[in-house]
Amino acid sequence: MTDTAAGTVDYSIVIPVYYNEGELRTTFEAIEREVILENPELSGEVVFVDDGSGDGSLAELLELHAEHPEIVRVIKLTRNFGQPAARLAGLSFARGRCVMSMSADGQDPAELLHQMLHAHIDEGWQVVICARKGRDESLYRSWTSRIFYGSMRSLRFHNMPAGGFDFVLLGRKALDVILKNREANPFFQGQVLWAGFPPKVLEYRRRKRKVGVSRWSFGKKLKLMLDAVLSYSYAPVRWMSVSGVAMALLGFLTAAVLVVRRLAWGTEVEGWTALIVVVLFTSGMQMLMIGILGEYQWRTLAQARDRDPFVVDEIYDATLDAAPPGTASRRTDTTPRA
Repeated sequence: MTDTAAGTVDYSIVIPVYYNEGELRTTFEAIEREVILENPELSGEVVFVDDGSGDGSLAELLELHAEHPEIVRVIKLTRNFGQPAARLAGLSFARGRCVMSMSADGQDPAELLHQMLHAHIDEGWQVVICARKGRDESLYRSWTSRIFYGSMRSLRFHNMPAGGFDFVLLGRKALDVILKNREANPFFQGQVLWAGFPPKVLEYRRRKRKVGVSRWSFGKKLKLMLDAVLSYSYAPVRWMSVSGVAMALLGFLTAAVLVVRRLAWGTEVEGWTALIVVVLFTSGMQMLMIGILGEYQWRTLAQARDRDPFVVDEIYDATLDAAPPGTASRRTDTTPRA
């Protein structure tokens, strides 16, 4: 058993929280039952990160912290920075020899945490992925997920599970790689697979959410898709190059045909409509290509700025350690600010 007073535990469980009031106690009780009590010889912690929730999530977390001060740590961010940033905050502060990340809404089964933990401890896996083999959700969510992750399999990560993953264990070696290579617009699954550690894959069926509604909007999904594609694939730029060559060849061929028709048969080409169609098509293609280049440039600018991906408002922790780089403030008390 490790010495928790020295700031190290055997495992950490990181849980980003955003409008999850009513489900957090259930999630913690499942973790306590399936992991903490099942592994009394191991020391652990549960790190909740409140990502600017506007409901009673923080109050519920503080109740859990008051009841289990040596196990539950609560990190409160100043505002909503998004799930990737909230997860990164939890990973940055985690003290475990290995770290597991899961959702707060009860859709990830806590019993898999026990299997993941022993796959790392007993078998030596640095990365353990819980891949979704199905979802108890709407067809819209299931199909959009499969299309997105299928695209990533084709473009970059051939070992990406068909249903994707968020539920994952990282050994300290793998976690240090991710924390070192901090990205302004991260795609977490890509970061895990890019690191190159062979993953052990456990399959499960994602459960239906019982409390509340998902805040994972279409706009957030679209941004994630852009972050994933633009961060790990040169396909958009290659597509632009191929399209430019194809359009140029088509233009040369069309011009040659028109010149031959004019010289050989004296045929004058008419068609104002055709001319407008060509102009609109080429202009649209040019604007699309400029937009793609703009997305790349914006991400380059964001990376060059090197702004903190999250700002910590308060940390509720009975065994407070020194803060890692990339945080703006922290408090040493375990009571909410007045």
